[in-house]
Amino acid sequence: MDRPLRAARAATFGFFAINGFVLGMWIVHIPLAEQRVGISHAVLGWLLLLLGGGAFAGMQVAGPLTDRVGAHRVVPVSAALCAAAVVLPGLATAPWALGAALVVLGFGNGCLDVSMNAHAVQVEHGYGRPVMSAFHAVFSVGGVIASLLGALTLNLGWSAAQTLGAVALAGLAGTGLATPLLLRPQRPAPASGAADPGTLDAAGEAAGAAAGGTGAPAGGRRRTPRRIWVLAGLALMLMLCEGVANDWSALDLRDVLGAPAATAALAYGSFATAMTLGRFVTDRIAARFGAVAVLRYGSALAAVGLAGAAGTHVVPLALACWSLFGLGLSGCIPQLFSAAGHADQAAAGANVSRVAGLGYLGMLAGPAVIGPLTRFVPLNVALFLPVALCAAASVAAGAAGSSAGSEAVRECGVPAATGARADA
Repeated sequence: MDRPLRAARAATFGFFAINGFVLGMWIVHIPLAEQRVGISHAVLGWLLLLLGGGAFAGMQVAGPLTDRVGAHRVVPVSAALCAAAVVLPGLATAPWALGAALVVLGFGNGCLDVSMNAHAVQVEHGYGRPVMSAFHAVFSVGGVIASLLGALTLNLGWSAAQTLGAVALAGLAGTGLATPLLLRPQRPAPASGAADPGTLDAAGEAAGAAAGGTGAPAGGRRRTPRRIWVLAGLALMLMLCEGVANDWSALDLRDVLGAPAATAALAYGSFATAMTLGRFVTDRIAARFGAVAVLRYGSALAAVGLAGAAGTHVVPLALACWSLFGLGLSGCIPQLFSAAGHADQAAAGANVSRVAGLGYLGMLAGPAVIGPLTRFVPLNVALFLPVALCAAASVAAGAAGSSAGSEAVRECGVPAATGARADA
């Protein structure tokens, strides 16, 4: 493996860590922002939607831009914008100012999310084996570090402006160090001969050939292939399930099982820890058994875990089930991003933006979907909706891998073979 590729992988790790760290530091300071601006929980909830809206807009802008000018240009600008913007919520003293700050922060985060994943696809293509999940694991580690440092600075009496200002400087410094190591884009070579069906990029090329090309008419605007929308639909379902864990896991233990608040908080901690650890090992699993197996059995494991958490009234068993839920989901989203990026190297940014954008909408929809359901059924019963979504994703992945010539394989662009090239 050549040194520039290893350096580019390290730089990609750095940008994922910066993103997780910056967002984690903002999350830690949400209560202070709410108190300083003087708003209610309800108003805060509406303002946080602006963060999501800004992120979605950034994803749609950054995807085509990355394909046009290269991830090595878009990633540093996006990271700098995201890092610099994190200080803005710490300075806001009025609701409109906080809302505007969150739009800018969300936009920078959305741009960075898509562009760094597109660059991760380039790195993975160079390695010739799955490496995507480890990048997402480092994003989670960045969030954990942010929670620990944020707690420390709060105990030391630092203001939000001071802490977030320091975070912005650290993010900008990290961006400056990692930028020279990024890969320059290479024009993909035209496919020749039989493709290796065990790799994600080969699967995308085979799917594109079966569908009659890349979907870009000669001299016309590139059209998003149907298989990308299938991957985006799977991302929407699975990230909605992830959003449910973020917002409802602690409430399930507190309100349904009657656990103390401190114990209830362990539900999300169990989920997040299992997801992070799972992402560190998923690449090896995907290299050995293929992306389809990760999607199929990961989604099934997540369904079993969440069903157990919703059905049990024993707190330790519930915590174990939330861990199982996180472990099952851990590798699914990285595989979807990777498959989207490898489906067409020339449109990797746009394709990743479709999958990431729809998936992000799913994560935002989690609380909006489960909340109204709790007016009619208990919370633990409402959780069986995401159980069904995980099961549906498992079935869809299974259909994609049922046979090498199946329509599902041609449409989804994920490998039909269960093996993958692991010796690169």
